[in-house]
Amino acid sequence: MNKLRWIFFDIGSTLVDESAVYENRISQITHNGNIDKNEFTERIKQLAQTEPKPIVAAAAEYGAAVPAWRHDLERLYPESKKVLQTLGKNYKIGIIANQEFGTEKRLTNFGIRQYIDIIISSAEEGTEKPDLKIFQTALERADCIPEEAVMVGDRLDNDISPANRLGMKTVWIKQGFSRYAEPKKSEEQPDCTIGNLSELLNIF
Repeated sequence: MNKLRWIFFDIGSTLVDESAVYENRISQITHNGNIDKNEFTERIKQLAQTEPKPIVAAAAEYGAAVPAWRHDLERLYPESKKVLQTLGKNYKIGIIANQEFGTEKRLTNFGIRQYIDIIISSAEEGTEKPDLKIFQTALERADCIPEEAVMVGDRLDNDISPANRLGMKTVWIKQGFSRYAEPKKSEEQPDCTIGNLSELLNIF
């Protein structure tokens, strides 16, 4: 990792804790469908091993509708600000994320925009992960070659695999439901695996 200049982050379940959004969805689905909540939650965990959107997949199995996403329930992980601030002293910080319009404003509201040098969001770019194009766009705007960058994210399919294919370094953060997944292909094998953001400070 000695050649690194840039550290790119995903947002959901990486910098931002989405657990309250998931809990809200699960509560609504099980209440409206008269479904046992524990049973439904366990099925989500099982599906998370193979499905990128396990709540949606579980809801489909039960014939239930999925409530709208609640951005107002998103919360910054407690360590996010300190980690970005510390890493930003030695590295450039970027975002590569599948997000709706308004990513920069949300990051400002979370109080971390000032630590981020570049934001590449799917809505604004018209392409989303795991398409390599969004990663290539980020590298071009950062004036950075893949070998000088690392991608930190919770999804093996969206974050780790495409970054590996381009030659970036990769860090898999096992947060959110994606923590139940397991690498199935060589390209999904991360260079490092961590359980929370603070562990990055021991790596970089």
